[in-house]
Amino acid sequence: MRRPAKKMISLFSGAGGLDLGLAAAGFINKLCVEIDPTAQQTLALNHPKWKIALPGDIHALTPKELLRQSGLKPMELTLLAGGPPCQPFSKSGYWATGDTSRLTDPRAKTLKAYLDIVCEALPEVVLLENVKGIAYSDKDEGLQLLVNELNKINRTKQTNYQPNVIALNAVDYGVPQSRERVFIIANREGKKFDLPAPTHFAPEEVKGKGKPYLTAWDAIGDLDSDLWPGDVKPSGKWADLLPTIPEGQNYLWHTDNMGGVPLFGWRTRFWSFLLKLAKCKPSWTIQAQPGPATGPFHWKGRLLSTRELARLQTFPDNYQFVGDRRAAHMQIGNAVPPALGELFGLEIRRQFFGERVRRKLRLIPAKRNDCPLPEEPAPVPEKYLSLRGAHNAHPGTGKGPRAQKREQKE
Repeated sequence: MRRPAKKMISLFSGAGGLDLGLAAAGFINKLCVEIDPTAQQTLALNHPKWKIALPGDIHALTPKELLRQSGLKPMELTLLAGGPPCQPFSKSGYWATGDTSRLTDPRAKTLKAYLDIVCEALPEVVLLENVKGIAYSDKDEGLQLLVNELNKINRTKQTNYQPNVIALNAVDYGVPQSRERVFIIANREGKKFDLPAPTHFAPEEVKGKGKPYLTAWDAIGDLDSDLWPGDVKPSGKWADLLPTIPEGQNYLWHTDNMGGVPLFGWRTRFWSFLLKLAKCKPSWTIQAQPGPATGPFHWKGRLLSTRELARLQTFPDNYQFVGDRRAAHMQIGNAVPPALGELFGLEIRRQFFGERVRRKLRLIPAKRNDCPLPEEPAPVPEKYLSLRGAHNAHPGTGKGPRAQKREQKE
């Protein structure tokens, strides 16, 4: 007996990371909703058969019109998937603006728009992705909004959407990158979703459990070269300090507590400042809009190329990104790793539809056994030595310059 097609609509599609993974798990994309023109072009280039909604602004596209463009009627949609812009719920946003302002951010309204579409389409499954901070504060405003709106839908539409909040780190499932995210899954009939057990572990934990973490070398080692294209040359005040940072370290190496030259105070910079990959470990989180001194950087003291960034996010090599390197970096950094989309797609089919589809993820890289020794750090250039000396450490949580400014305003 032939199984009915699993149809999906993607909201906030971006470059298509989540969509690509769900497609690899057997879902058929009926419509992508994405406002950014460059990301739209990336979607069209890689998936010419996928339909892109017009307009791409979720606030200008009514739920009825969205369904019309997808060719579906209410209750015909298998999966509504997407990750609203994460900044209002992010931990960095929490520290920068304080807790109570996050849901007044216009971007937070996208969560309500997402739920309006749930109310109209009544999909069998809702999948929402965001950073871990969506439930960061004691009040859990983002999560509470979600619960309240789903309860309204249940009362008016006789559904039983019950959100399952799933926090995970991508590295535990074969993505060669430490990337913490929250996925919220709700089934129209109220079925429970269980996160599958991790498949990959730190070297000291791996015995008898599964496979070791996949590393930066596993993902991009075959691209290692001493010949750098011009667009990966580092720039800015600290560019020449990068070669002096050992693999896997950041600016903290050059403080009194570590082994370098004391150029900075302990924890006086953000953790990704001059952060460098280690070949033998997973990558740090790929960010969407890094500054010139924001990592992770390549272990040879340069920026990561577009292809390297894409590999660390588990995009396949035939995936192309429209725009210059900066535009591509933003699209890649904003994406859900496609391998996570594949994982959730397979598990949704297995747990909610009873299909026997559990298998190894096809979008994660293969393990390599040829990882070379770490790069030797260079000496600190003379132009930075004037910074050498005693530096005050950060005074502690809530006592830094930004926190003091917030207190003065209040």
